Amino acid sequence: MQPAIGRLPGRLWRWPSGPGLRAISLVLFVALWAAIAALIDSRVLPGPYAVGRSLVGHVADGSLPFHISVTLARVAASFFLAMVIGSAIGIAMGRSRRVDAFFDGWLVIGLNIPALVTIILCYVWFGLGEVAAIVAVALNKIPTVVVTIREGARAVDRDLLQVAQAFRVPRRRRFRQVYLPQLYPYLMASARSGLALIWKIVLVVELLGRSNGVGFQLHVFFQFFDITSILAYTLAFVAVILLIEVFILRPLERRLSGWRS
Repeated sequence: MQPAIGRLPGRLWRWPSGPGLRAISLVLFVALWAAIAALIDSRVLPGPYAVGRSLVGHVADGSLPFHISVTLARVAASFFLAMVIGSAIGIAMGRSRRVDAFFDGWLVIGLNIPALVTIILCYVWFGLGEVAAIVAVALNKIPTVVVTIREGARAVDRDLLQVAQAFRVPRRRRFRQVYLPQLYPYLMASARSGLALIWKIVLVVELLGRSNGVGFQLHVFFQFFDITSILAYTLAFVAVILLIEVFILRPLERRLSGWRS
């Protein structure tokens, strides 16, 4: 037999996976960013060090935490409103063909109206206030929530509901323990896509008609051509959204999907 010494290095080396691979990818991204910024050597693309120093400065003077907290409050209010209303309409449309036929035209209209039009109309109708900002963002997200939840409601196993009904399980308990768990994957998918969409729309809302928030600050930095601060605020807010994904949405999804295992 041939000795397997030549194969030893191949066996010892393994590609990293999970967090290790993500860390390597992040390091490569930052290195590529730094290399391109150094090569261009322009104000249009500041390097990671300049952006990091700007980020620290905005945190130190208190402006960045304040504006991020304001934006997050608007995101949370709009997200809650869109998920509650969209889920209720989606469940109703998924369970009833008549309701689905009645609201289908509304849904198509809502999906195709540009977000900018909705924002402008809400500011005109309700004034340049918090109510208009939150309603505008929620109206842009509700149709997408409805579409996702409607598909989930259509995919619900009717046999399980009939079994629960045959055993005379109370209606509320049947909904909570038999019907709703089957919607959890669709609810989480809608929540994830909703969070990604809502915070982007919130920035547009703040840019057009609010005097605080991340969107307002980005508009100010744009006027002064402060690309470094724009990138600093963008990275900070993206980091906050990623933390929400890692420490809130993923644990919640694992807990809600525990009944499947």
